[in-house]
Amino acid sequence: MRKPTDRTVMHSYPGMVAIVTANYNGENNVMAAGWHSYISFEPPIYGVAIGRERHTYELIKQSGEFGIHFLPYEHAEFIQQTGVYTGKDTNKFLLGNMEYEKGMTIDAPILKDAYVAYECKVIDVNSYGDHDWFVGDITKFYRDETKFMENGLPDDEALKIPLYLGRSEYTTTSKRETFDVRKK
Repeated sequence: MRKPTDRTVMHSYPGMVAIVTANYNGENNVMAAGWHSYISFEPPIYGVAIGRERHTYELIKQSGEFGIHFLPYEHAEFIQQTGVYTGKDTNKFLLGNMEYEKGMTIDAPILKDAYVAYECKVIDVNSYGDHDWFVGDITKFYRDETKFMENGLPDDEALKIPLYLGRSEYTTTSKRETFDVRKK
């Protein structure tokens, strides 16, 4: 039974985890971010919440740019590693055997195994509680066309999208239904 409580109740999962990459002064890093969103379609703008204690935070603050990536389920362990280890003392790319190349419009790494990736240049930063919300113009898009159907939706046969449940657990979608609620 639902009861009122004075404790914080976080319930935003299951959800997709974005992988954020950054580079400043030749130093690359990668981290998992559960709080992120497309903000505008035209112009294309994306935002991500990053804790000020994160190593990636300073790299983005200094460089003014970041990468956003979405990896398939077979990389869920790497996703978890990027959220647990710090780039201050761990090369998470080596740890997770993740290949990347330098972005075309930014210096941040772009993950080769991402089925979707964005290169972003920071246009705004706002503080909210213990996180800052970095907002970026998307300056380059990447998409693995083999993972999508003709209608633009993910192909369940070609792509298993990892959904983070919390406490290091992941699942993936298992059932698809269409609900056409408009009367014709």
